[in-house]
Amino acid sequence: MASRSDTRPPWKRKRPNTKSAPLSPKEKDEARARARAAGRPYPNLVDNMAVARQRTRKKSAAPDSTQAKKPSR
Repeated sequence: MASRSDTRPPWKRKRPNTKSAPLSPKEKDEARARARAAGRPYPNLVDNMAVARQRTRKKSAAPDSTQAKKPSR
């Protein structure tokens, strides 16, 4: 992902090396809602990227369930 200091628009940046997953139906609806709020008839790249970014933030904010819980005494 490009650093925040990169001021080029997303369509002029190189693609990231990671694979991306397609948007789920719920995420597509969120992107459509963003587009409608902005007065566009359909979502553009920026709407799709914003929804995908929220997905990754939600994943990183979730507590890590792989850590073993200590038994209470």
